[in-house]
Amino acid sequence: MALTKQLLLAVALLLPLHLIAQEQAVQVYKYKSKQGVTSFSDIAPIDHDYQQIRIGCYACQLNSQVNWQKTKLYLQQYQTEIIKTANQYNIDPALIQAVIHAESHFDRFAISKQGAQGLMQLMPKTAKSLGITNPFNAQQNIQAGSQHLARLLQKYRGNITLASAAYNAGESTIKKYQGVPPYPETQAYVERVRILHARYQQKI
Repeated sequence: MALTKQLLLAVALLLPLHLIAQEQAVQVYKYKSKQGVTSFSDIAPIDHDYQQIRIGCYACQLNSQVNWQKTKLYLQQYQTEIIKTANQYNIDPALIQAVIHAESHFDRFAISKQGAQGLMQLMPKTAKSLGITNPFNAQQNIQAGSQHLARLLQKYRGNITLASAAYNAGESTIKKYQGVPPYPETQAYVERVRILHARYQQKI
């Protein structure tokens, strides 16, 4: 049964957070019909090439049972892209790894319930402004996400806590609360990035 983009987003928004965690994400198949129309289905198409994507919100798991001090690190995935981009934007590569891990668990096809896409979970408007043509392309996503992160770090004078909070909740929210907002999701996210950043630093 094909799903329209609107219905797809509606389904994601109606799902409880604990059901859209990365480990239990909704499997969705993206394909183009014979008429060239992009379609979505909850069943793998038989007569079309398709891309399997997931509707999830890895960064939103407030009640996650994951021990972030001990969870598996991804030390080999996308290392070429991460190192290249880190050098380009003068960012600690361990921070890029931490953000990718916190945002998508290194799943380049991840989609959040709000519509953020790819490894670094960029919203379509942000991705477009950064020149992304395919948010599920690892190189493009890391390039754009790191560029966005570098700008936030510059804006907040290297303060990783504020930069990661802004990455999650938006710059206007940081301005409104004059710091990390009192949102449980954002506070959990900032702590997650802090822990993962320190751990990836130890491995580089």
